[in-house]
Formats: sequence, C-alpha cells, structure tokens
Amino acid sequence: MADTYPDPLARADVIENPSSGDDGMLYPREIFSRHRRQNETVEIRAYDFKRPERISKDQMRSLQTLHEAFARNFGASLSGFLRTIVEVRVEQAEQMTYSEFLGSLANPTCFSLINGEPLDGQFCLEISPLIVYPILDRLMGGNTKDLFVPQRPMTMIEMRLVRKILERGMQPLNDAWSAIDAFGFELGEMETNPQLVQIVPPNEVVVVIGFEVRMGGRTGTMKLCLPYNVIEPVTEDFNSQNWFVNSREESEGTVRAMIEQGLSEASLDVEVTLAKTSITFEELRMLQVGDLITTQKPAQEPVLISVGGSPKFTGSLGHHRGSCAVRIVDSIEPEEAVLLDPHSSASEGGSGHEDGT
Repeated sequence: MADTYPDPLARADVIENPSSGDDGMLYPREIFSRHRRQNETVEIRAYDFKRPERISKDQMRSLQTLHEAFARNFGASLSGFLRTIVEVRVEQAEQMTYSEFLGSLANPTCFSLINGEPLDGQFCLEISPLIVYPILDRLMGGNTKDLFVPQRPMTMIEMRLVRKILERGMQPLNDAWSAIDAFGFELGEMETNPQLVQIVPPNEVVVVIGFEVRMGGRTGTMKLCLPYNVIEPVTEDFNSQNWFVNSREESEGTVRAMIEQGLSEASLDVEVTLAKTSITFEELRMLQVGDLITTQKPAQEPVLISVGGSPKFTGSLGHHRGSCAVRIVDSIEPEEAVLLDPHSSASEGGSGHEDGT
C-alpha cells in the first residue's frame, strides 16, 4: 500500500491503532490536527513543572468568593471594635510555592499561624505593618494622622494588642468556611520574622488570598496562606455551587449581627420631658434663680423619655437612693408622643406661670 502520509510530521496526528470506516477499510484514528483553520488562534502558555496548578480555576473562584464573605464580616467586626470605618476586601487569589510566598513578605511583619480543626495542618495570616501600627494607634486613642511606621519588630505589648484584634477575625473565618464544613479556627503562635516559620516544604504549593485593609487614610495588605496539602481533603467541596446562596444569606445575617453588636456599645443621650409650656420673651428676660414656672400638666401623668432625640418610652417620676429618677413604664411609637402632652399644642398660645421665692 502506498504511503498516504508523505509528510513525516503528519504522523504525529494519528495513532497506530486503526479504526474501521464505512467502506470496511482500516484508517488511522486522528487525535488532533496540526493544520489550523483560517483565522484560528490558539493560546499558548508556558507551564512550569516546579509550580503545578493543583487547584482549578473554578475552585479558585470558589475560594475567592468564600473569603469575600470573611472580608466583609471581619471589616464589620473591626469597625465596631475600633469605632471607625474599616474596609477589608479581597484583592486577588493565586497559587504559588511556599518559598515564593515567604519571599514576598516584609521583614519584620506581623505573621500569625491559624489552627483549623479538623484540618491536619496550619494556615498563615500576615498583616503589613503599614496598617498594623495605625490600628494600634487608633486602639490607644491616637488619630493616625502624623503616625510614623517604625521599621522594627513589634514589642510584647503590641503583639498582645494585635492578638486581640486578630482573634476577632476567627469567628468571621469560621462563619465563612461553615458553608463547606464545620471548622474551629483558632489563632496560634505569632512571629515578626516570617522566614523562621516553615509549616510546609519550600516547594509545596499554597493558595494565597490577598486582602486590602483600609482605615481612614491608611491602607495596608493582609495575606492568608492556605497550603494545598492542608485543604486537599475539602477541595472537592469547592466545586459545589449550591453553597454560594446559603453562604451569602448566612454572611448577611452575620454582618447584621456584627453591626448590631457594634452599635450596642455606642453611647446615646437620654432626655426626660417633664412638661411643656410657653412664656413671652419679656417673662423670660425677667426670670431669676428661685422663680417657679407652672404648667397645666398634673404631676401624676407620665413623662416622655426620648433616646437620641426620638420618643421611646413613658415613665413616672420618683427617687432612687437619694437621687431624682424616672422609672420606665411602657414603650411608645413616635406618633403617640403627641398624645402624652395634650396641653403642649394649646400651651403654645400661652399658659399661666407663677413667680415665687
């Protein structure tokens, strides 16, 4: 039989196992063609066997979405704790070797280990000094305006304060990963020199989630390192799509709880309106210490209690341990406040007053 493949390179397009055609003849089975269609372009990328991509693009997108929920919750927790707006958002998610990750970090920096039962291994969390010291300054009463970021390792006192801050991020991390499974993330040891911490071999593949942390005019980075051999048992769960909806709903509820907890620590002014009346400007000018102003409201009627300028409760006057006090009797709606003082609108046209000594 004559050779139908004069070009020796064309033999790379077939395999030796023939396939049967419609005419009963045996033809080589084609794997791919070296001849491209017209205007067809093929993307060619270099592949580094030292840095194998063990996690697919879909799994990387799942990890990024998962940690976006963590970023929102952690930012809300820090905002309530520091009583200022702190924004945390995901910047990127990429794969690299552990040695490359360590090489990208500053020294000294804030480097922490995270234990996550039942995972067999540890995560790494690094926060840049560019945002750590402004947070510490804010925590200790500063305004971070003229703050100088020192190029030195953190002191023991600063490390303990940073630990308090990072511990507030463990619950948001647990909540974010709860869409995959129940994990118990806890903050472990802390170091200022990341080169001293070798949790995996240098050539081990890790997933690095990069965050941007912004507080006022200060901005810094935060990086979460996930070794592949640690998250390998749950990588298949990253392919699932049904947990996105549940995680979004749970994260919204968590954010709401974080905001409510932060607002619960804010101080509010409480005012008690005993009664309302009106006097002329001349009468106001003549008032002296010891004068009495009378109203048409009986002393037995409930008084109005406002919180933050909004009517919220009714109360009764009294004494407690030698001090004047108001006991809350009932809660009210804002529109009901007008009915509590029927003489207030009439008194605007004038009501009696009495001067006394």
